[in-house]
Amino acid sequence: MAFNPSPEVAVAREAAKKLKAKAAIVIYVSEDGEKIGMASYGQDAKTCRAAAELGDWLYESARQHVVRSRRAGDERI
Repeated sequence: MAFNPSPEVAVAREAAKKLKAKAAIVIYVSEDGEKIGMASYGQDAKTCRAAAELGDWLYESARQHVVRSRRAGDERI
């Protein structure tokens, strides 16, 4: 498994270390509220793939929630 230097993955990697977790998934919304994103980390290739798959599902669920909330006039996130 290759090292991913992206800042988003660095946050997930650091969260996993601090939580003593074998995987971490981060869902984030940019400061201006225009971007929602996901980053995942797993301690080995197998765990990394599983975290990425779960992260994709969580991202889509979060994105749908944000879209529905904004349509209803809620701009908190």
